[in-house]
Amino acid sequence: MMTKEIRKLNKLLVATHNPGKFKIIKDKLSSLNIEILSLDDLGIKEDFEETGQTYQENASGKAKFYYKLAQMPTLGDDSGLSVDALDGAPGLYSRFWPGYKGTDEELLKMLLDKLKDVPDAQRTAKFVTVLALFDGQQIYFGQGEVKGVITQEALCDLEPGLPYSAVFRPDGYDKVFSQLTLEEKRGVSHRAKAVDEIIKQLSARGGVNK
Repeated sequence: MMTKEIRKLNKLLVATHNPGKFKIIKDKLSSLNIEILSLDDLGIKEDFEETGQTYQENASGKAKFYYKLAQMPTLGDDSGLSVDALDGAPGLYSRFWPGYKGTDEELLKMLLDKLKDVPDAQRTAKFVTVLALFDGQQIYFGQGEVKGVITQEALCDLEPGLPYSAVFRPDGYDKVFSQLTLEEKRGVSHRAKAVDEIIKQLSARGGVNK
């Protein structure tokens, strides 16, 4: 049963400071008749400590944490890069792979160094995103994945907060993620797919006016 709040959803906080993530998520949510806000829009500077053992735990924890601060429906996310040749690493710990919160440059160098002797055919990987929308009472999950390969080097400048996107070439494309247009990302992005699942749930339950 839908809550009164989610039926009247007209604002949504996307709980991220990451401009790259926010851009993609906001673009996918633009079909809904709601105001999309980021943590920066609200001046929220508190950080959520991701201590969950799954993407779902981190995403839902983040959504609930920022809901309490903003007092509005909140979309939390967790995502990671899983590289087959590295037994799924960095995975859930993609941002904290070195044992601390690495910089974009550190993370990219670490990835390429670990794969320096791995041939192209064995550099397969996938991006995973889990989104959690918390309305104060109920929580809704959406998950998206995209498969591809890791290139031998960065093929473009790094997008702030999205270092692996400079070396991840999704299947069916001759460009890495960061080189894709926003329109191209709508169709292939793991985040876009996760947002689509959230939108379907809200629409099916009358949660938004389109």
